[in-house]
Amino acid sequence: MNISTRFGAKLPLLSNLVPIREVPKLGFLPFSHRKRGFRSGFSKKMALNVEKFDVGVENQLGLIRSATESNADEAIEALKAGKVIAVPTDTLYGFACDACSSKAVNRIYHIKGRKHTSPLAICVGDVSDIEHFAVTDHLPHGLLNSLLPGPVTIVLGRGESSILEKSLNPGLDSIGVRVPDSDFIRIIARGSGSALALTSANLSGQPSSVSIKDFENLWEHCAYVYEGGVLPAGRAGSTVVDLTKPGKYRILRPGSAKEETVAILENYSLLEKC
Repeated sequence: MNISTRFGAKLPLLSNLVPIREVPKLGFLPFSHRKRGFRSGFSKKMALNVEKFDVGVENQLGLIRSATESNADEAIEALKAGKVIAVPTDTLYGFACDACSSKAVNRIYHIKGRKHTSPLAICVGDVSDIEHFAVTDHLPHGLLNSLLPGPVTIVLGRGESSILEKSLNPGLDSIGVRVPDSDFIRIIARGSGSALALTSANLSGQPSSVSIKDFENLWEHCAYVYEGGVLPAGRAGSTVVDLTKPGKYRILRPGSAKEETVAILENYSLLEKC
């Protein structure tokens, strides 16, 4: 199904949505207001690595591109064509595709050698987009803007109003949602007019990738591999937190930002669910 058509009929384009960046009056700064080594989605180290990257050295397959805005249109067209690309995020390198293309989603499962019973998360360009794909009405005002963009995956109920295709993670009534603190993937998510299915760029069960070299054996399965340097966050990945129940939270994976995430949740008076 062409989700862009549905947007045109029911909603403003996601690329036109402007997130409201709110700082809670609780004396606790959100991720985006802290000095976490990232500015405009890229750390200085990452930006330096991108500048030094020699496409000719490792681009035997003609797949490697730099993760810069000048290459975003090409990535968007690949996504709209139902292809899989590899991109840097604020935590790890990931495989991304149109979440509403069952063919592309199946290709990600094939590339990773992953069972279809293991759900995929989605990525959107802005916090304000989340409500189109998941239930957010029960969350304290400002909470999502305090947690995101950042290295956190929020698990929420899909609800009847979700515009996600039922073929994505069939049988599950919840969905993990990311808004990475990384410009490139957010630009292409906005431009795609859809949500992106997003998962780590590695074979299932193998170490996560912090450089494109880490998954070199999988390059050939991608339309493009976007180089963003060596990612400084380590291999822990995003912190995964279940926010499906009003007033409750549960950490499903500690990831790279558990302490900050828990502190924000508790400052919004959420209680840990046993």
